[in-house]
Amino acid sequence: MDTLQQKLAAGRFVITAEITPPVSFDRADLVAKAAPLKGLADAVNVTDGAGARPHMAALGAAAILIQEGIEPILQLTCRDRNRIALQSDLMGAAALGIANLLILRGDDPSAGDQPDAKGVFDLDARGLLETARKLRDTNELPSGRKVAGTAAFFLGAADAPIDPPPGWEPKSLAGKVAGGAQFAQTQFCMDPDVVARYTARLAEHGLVGQGSGDLKLIVGIAPLRSAKSARWMREKLFGTIIPDATVARLEAAADPAAEGRSIAVDLIAALAENPRVAGVHIMAPNNDEAVPAVIHGARARIKR
Repeated sequence: MDTLQQKLAAGRFVITAEITPPVSFDRADLVAKAAPLKGLADAVNVTDGAGARPHMAALGAAAILIQEGIEPILQLTCRDRNRIALQSDLMGAAALGIANLLILRGDDPSAGDQPDAKGVFDLDARGLLETARKLRDTNELPSGRKVAGTAAFFLGAADAPIDPPPGWEPKSLAGKVAGGAQFAQTQFCMDPDVVARYTARLAEHGLVGQGSGDLKLIVGIAPLRSAKSARWMREKLFGTIIPDATVARLEAAADPAAEGRSIAVDLIAALAENPRVAGVHIMAPNNDEAVPAVIHGARARIKR
């Protein structure tokens, strides 16, 4: 089967999803969370200490997904490890056959359940991207030591779409692309019109397009459970864009959760009409059971 990178290079519209590894010693608990996405999602993100809370290690969880026939996207944060540990994890990921990496800064420890934990942040996201790219392309550590074998890393970064005002430039994303990012997964953006204006501005700056070498933008969406949860996301999750019309649609629905799934399917179909959008990334915290139905519904609607 084609990999995520191959699908994106071929212009296929991809749908990725996300799981948070369980707080468990038992691999069966992880497999149970991921199994409903097998054969549906093009790849599955494995979060790395999401919410600044401990879970089963992302590197080990991603390796288990490969064994289960699910292509992972390994999230690596700069919060918990210094550059030596991160370089070791990159070598370990390559040895385990993990290619897709999403490089993140990571939530501050103060946001988690052990707020006295010390954040490391020895590297920032761009620095870790540059490290991974150098390891892949030169087989060389920053110290100059040679690394045996090969790494097939497909490097990703996070992004937060905005409705760009006049004169705005995508400097942060451009820096991540310069650092080695080949794809970007975004914060929740549930407004296709904002996405259209945002991607048009990115195209003006040469960041996205339809060429195989351009950055592949994968827009974050959610199957919303209620108007209340939509409003909470807008207020509490930095960068989240949910239109008032969407909130009103949920408010008027007899079954808000079902309406939220329908909204997600409609949104995916609309985003697939934008040639500058390479796919969607479905994040459904505490609503994992909605994701397979949304993917099924979207696959019946999208044409690429």
